[in-house]
Amino acid sequence: MTVPHHALEIMLTRPLTTAELRRAAHAWPLAANHDTTRLMALAGAKTPESAIHRLRRRLASRLPIDVITTHYPDAHGHVLLNVALPPDIHTALERDARRAGLTPERFVRETLHRDLAEHADREADRLDHAVRQLLAGTTPAHLLSAVGHALTRPLEGPTP
Repeated sequence: MTVPHHALEIMLTRPLTTAELRRAAHAWPLAANHDTTRLMALAGAKTPESAIHRLRRRLASRLPIDVITTHYPDAHGHVLLNVALPPDIHTALERDARRAGLTPERFVRETLHRDLAEHADREADRLDHAVRQLLAGTTPAHLLSAVGHALTRPLEGPTP
């Protein structure tokens, strides 16, 4: 039986030096983004969870790992998130989860979902306000045309 492979993304707390990347790549084949703050890895394991744990165990001493995630969503549209918390934060998380009657994993999941939903609501309100401000000075047709024009142009970086 063949073991499935899982694409994993590693987010780092800081960019790597060339030597750090080379040393880590000797322990596990990695692909880095342009500024070496994110890495991709392929890990064979029965489950995505075990793939993430294997990768973290192998690379934690070589890299300043912040978060490891599965790169592709699962059948339910979920991406796994693996964060190593400092002991005091982990203790506080366990305490808060126990108070809520949840496992720490479930507590984090529900907190993230709630906070992301609140963020999405705030962003929708912000955009609604911005569009209404724009419509105060133009017609819907002109605004729609301007948005279409802006979306078809390449994004420009910040001006120095």
